[in-house]
Amino acid sequence: MALDENIYEIRREKLKKIEALGQPVYPRKYEFTYTVPQILAEYSGKTGEELEATRVNVRVAGRIMAIRLMGKAGFAHLQQDGQRLQFYVKKDAIGDTGFELWKLLDLGDHIGVRGYLFRTRTGELSIHADDLTFLSKDLLPLPEKWHGLTDVELRYRQRYVDLVMNPEVREVFLKRSKLVQSFRRYFDSQGFIEVETPMMHPIAGGAVARPFKTHHNSLDMDLFLRIAPELYLKRLTVGGFDRVYEINRNFRNEGLGWRWNPEFTMLEAYQAYTDYLGIMNTTQGAIEQAVGDVTGGTKTKWGEEEIDWAGTNWRRLTMREAIIQFWPEKAGAKPAMNDFASHESVKALVMRVRGAGIDLACDANEPTGKTIAALFEAVAEEHLVQPTIIYEFPTAISPLSKQKPDEPDWTERWEIFAGKMEIANGFSELNDPEDQRRRFEAQLKERERGDEEAHQMDEDYIRALSYGMPPAGGVGVGVDRLAMLLTDSHTIRDVILFPQLRPEKQATAESAEGAEGE
Repeated sequence: MALDENIYEIRREKLKKIEALGQPVYPRKYEFTYTVPQILAEYSGKTGEELEATRVNVRVAGRIMAIRLMGKAGFAHLQQDGQRLQFYVKKDAIGDTGFELWKLLDLGDHIGVRGYLFRTRTGELSIHADDLTFLSKDLLPLPEKWHGLTDVELRYRQRYVDLVMNPEVREVFLKRSKLVQSFRRYFDSQGFIEVETPMMHPIAGGAVARPFKTHHNSLDMDLFLRIAPELYLKRLTVGGFDRVYEINRNFRNEGLGWRWNPEFTMLEAYQAYTDYLGIMNTTQGAIEQAVGDVTGGTKTKWGEEEIDWAGTNWRRLTMREAIIQFWPEKAGAKPAMNDFASHESVKALVMRVRGAGIDLACDANEPTGKTIAALFEAVAEEHLVQPTIIYEFPTAISPLSKQKPDEPDWTERWEIFAGKMEIANGFSELNDPEDQRRRFEAQLKERERGDEEAHQMDEDYIRALSYGMPPAGGVGVGVDRLAMLLTDSHTIRDVILFPQLRPEKQATAESAEGAEGE
């Protein structure tokens, strides 16, 4: 029998003995008067004499995280909401039955404690227990060395244990919750309306990505899990909702990585009667407020770097300016603006970058704008640690964005970068139905060339635009990535409570195969 199985059976026997004492083994509720954090906040400053002068009676519940048995007495620590409080048990105070229960308790059990506050000889704030109520048995042993566990996948798979054992993990998700709350407050205060749009789409649209497919039995039709809510939110602006936002789950059938999870959270917002610059300012304001709400300041730690989110520290560069500014010395003289004007001149820049030993993957037959975007990723993105807005993106990679009036090969699109990664994407929304049809047709040609992520034709969306969509700016903000930056978490899995993982059996088999090959 495995160790855990043996402990499980031993604790099952204890559960039977607890029941024999007259205690319900899985009671429905416990009437408490304080939480552990409330007691610590209100009484940590009180001296032993003050507590003795005005006896404070409490009823509190939590999980046992430490036990010290000392004959007819003992101490334990009760954990609730990530904080711990000591309680003292003495046989004379809780009686024979209560003490029998005490001896049957294990680390990880949930109990209720009734008693009064006092300070021990060492000065620790504690509860002098008058009564113990059993609430739930931990049948599996809590790990002794969970903190710093090298098998991080086990931490993600058993997040319920991770949250119990690591207070800093709990803090990450509390900050994430504050981030989402802050976004809601900000957009609500700006007159935006929160809405919900479908998560199953007949056409995968609103972004350039590979979708997950599902099937609706009653309708006998294939559907796609949404890759973005964009086209539905813009339909609402056609319908008269001038300012809408949604905090949504998106699904993209792509690889796993430190910045990617197949399902992720975004805030997406659309603001009528403004352009990409207007929604840019709105988004920067939302992020600045969120940083303050989550951290209490303007600066956050990111590995060895410090990011300053104060408004005066934000930079704004066009994509072409960023390539020029961060052009590698080994690639020769910095490009000029006219070097981005033709396919041949851009191709020459690619050859110079590759000659400098920089990996740059692009297809010679792909649109010039797509190659320029690859150049930007290769030479500039790694330098964008501080908050930076990159604007004016190629039309070839921006099928839903308005073109610049004087440069049709470029669009009024921008992205926010920090910590060397993109965290937001916005633009002046394309609202010309004929132009939109042409963009979709161009994307269909890309699909014919083998680009599975290219946008599909959406006739109903074109019909919606034909009823008249007001000029608007739109944005999508990656909640997970921003949470990473605000909590110094260097993988997206650390800010998602239950990230996508391989099945346990498959992971075990792969590990065994790897061991055999070594």
